[in-house]
Amino acid sequence: MTGRANFPRAIAPTAKKHPARRVVHGLPLSDDFAWLRADNWRAVLKDPAALPAEIRMHLDSENAHAAALLAPSAALQDVLVREMRGRIREDDAEPPFRDGPFEYYERYRTGGEHPVLCRRPAGGGDETILLDGDAESAGKAFFDLSDHAHAPNHALLAWAADTQGSEYHTIRVRDVATGEDRDVIEETTGAVVWLKNATGFLYVRLDENHRDNRVYLHRLGTPQSSDRLLHEEQTPGLFVSISETQDRAFALIDIHDHETSEVLLVDPDRPDDVPRSVAPRLVGRRYDVEHHDGRLIIRTNADDAADYKIVTAPAADPHPRHWTELVPHEPGRLIGRMASFASHLVLLTRRDGVPSIVIRDWPSGASHAIAFSEETYALGFTPGFEHDTTSLRFTYSSLSTPQETFDYDMATRGRVLLKKREIPSGHDPARYVVRRINAPALDGETVPVSILHARTTPLDGTAPCLLAAYGAYGIVIPAGFRSNILSLVDRGFVFAIAHVRGGRDKGQRWYEDGKRERKTNTFTDYIASAEALIAGRFTGTGRIVAQGGSAGGMLMGAIANLRPELFAGIIAEVPFVDVLNTMLDKDLPLTPPEWPEWGNPIESAADFATIRAYSPYDNVSAQAYPPILIEAGLTDPRVTYWEPAKWAAKLRATMTGGGPILLNTNMDAGHGGASGRLKQLKDDARAYGFALMATGLA
Repeated sequence: MTGRANFPRAIAPTAKKHPARRVVHGLPLSDDFAWLRADNWRAVLKDPAALPAEIRMHLDSENAHAAALLAPSAALQDVLVREMRGRIREDDAEPPFRDGPFEYYERYRTGGEHPVLCRRPAGGGDETILLDGDAESAGKAFFDLSDHAHAPNHALLAWAADTQGSEYHTIRVRDVATGEDRDVIEETTGAVVWLKNATGFLYVRLDENHRDNRVYLHRLGTPQSSDRLLHEEQTPGLFVSISETQDRAFALIDIHDHETSEVLLVDPDRPDDVPRSVAPRLVGRRYDVEHHDGRLIIRTNADDAADYKIVTAPAADPHPRHWTELVPHEPGRLIGRMASFASHLVLLTRRDGVPSIVIRDWPSGASHAIAFSEETYALGFTPGFEHDTTSLRFTYSSLSTPQETFDYDMATRGRVLLKKREIPSGHDPARYVVRRINAPALDGETVPVSILHARTTPLDGTAPCLLAAYGAYGIVIPAGFRSNILSLVDRGFVFAIAHVRGGRDKGQRWYEDGKRERKTNTFTDYIASAEALIAGRFTGTGRIVAQGGSAGGMLMGAIANLRPELFAGIIAEVPFVDVLNTMLDKDLPLTPPEWPEWGNPIESAADFATIRAYSPYDNVSAQAYPPILIEAGLTDPRVTYWEPAKWAAKLRATMTGGGPILLNTNMDAGHGGASGRLKQLKDDARAYGFALMATGLA
């Protein structure tokens, strides 16, 4: 590891030790820094000023310490921000989506932080600004314009915003003609599904523990207190969300955890009817639903279809006894999502980490695929608002190719390039090399690693490397274009993504092999990826900066404990590192829903032992650690601020050398960091400044 030499000397904050002791499954647990968890954390999520003074003082001192250590890179960070901003077309606009008589789109103004929601008559005409995100954010330290949905009659816009970073979203209904807001609905997830007659909408409300467990029907012009409860989930470990089928025949209530799901149908013409279940809950069975011509189209893992299959069922009686196979299961070909149009079914599939869009013609049953020839790339589609259309909007990019947006005619197979992301400061893909290697894992598996480097970077083991990964919940990390990373790549860094187990990059099996009792595969896959990059001379030992956030931050904590000598530095963003204590706290927002992913250490001694053996906070040891930059958010409901704060304190109290440990807590934000597209550049610049200092390049 490069070590402390590249950082200035500064006296680190020392957190007091107040040991909290308990016995779980007959084993003693002691936590010296449990006091950093505010007893009134629920109040802090709604009002950061409620944070106890002693804790605030400690976090402020940590922020001052981090700023002092990064001070030598302050001017460089300003340069990095200018570079990254130079790659953004500030007056950018997205291609519009048609919905009947109008085209809807988002655009930005030069210097603007937030989107401006607009529409115009289909085929052209004067623009109408529906909502100005910059105006709405004025005077607010944090503002996230989250969900928005125009009503079927096009006269109203439901829009939601979070003004604390705590993911409590307030929904408002705007009259398009007057610009006035009404019908304020508080403490929601932000999602809205309109009734067909535009007299009201469905929404999801959060409970006192910040869990999305209730679906309500709101009628316009009535107070929130009179809203009708459509569904209340009694099982605390299940998430609740809402959506609608592409043809708007049904509103959908999706109840799920990481293993099991149930979908309830709501007729938007008769919303007061009791929602109907498509298929009862069965532990381990997951499914989601579309609709076509009186049939439900169901993507499911039922009957051992680990990588999913497509079945159909009559919408009037969709019980599994009526399911008929449409697209069979193929092991190793993951069906990730679907959309159903009047004449076509669209599937996003993935095989060996490479995505493809598959189009199935409803009348003939014939299928064809949209694919690309690069070694590694990102591919996605957006269904838009219309159902009776042959046009599909899809996007393509690679690590060296800026995103391209196409309209694809599913009948003629013709495509039209609508937009190629512009890099105002200039970008030549030919200056870069995109590679994919397979790293040999400990058990004989191979881990895909996507790589980007400048064509002029010497591959002799001397180049520094930023190695990113996630590895949880089955989430796939796409190998798409990231303009900000070019600020490191242009300075000689190799950028790599390790597609470790815990994600679905290689199908459902890849996910299952990186969870619960097999969680350590995620960590050893990452180390194997680092060693493969070293063996391939892309970088060298002690030249790698590791980066991961949230559950990927857990990965950062684990590899810091396991192989600290491999790394020049570690960037852990909102890191989920206090796994055991969090999974033992059933009142925290995400604990019960997370038990299927990590195990339940309250009920199971085996799960307790498994988590305790790898939980980064519990396995900090007396050894030298590389420099570690830890990022946190005070109002984060997903990874509570005290997890990274406790980890930083324990690292300093235990480590025998190396470092330094830097903790930066955004006191005005939550899990996603600063709000605003330009403000967020400062977060990346701070991380990249740290990486350059850790590798001796600042």
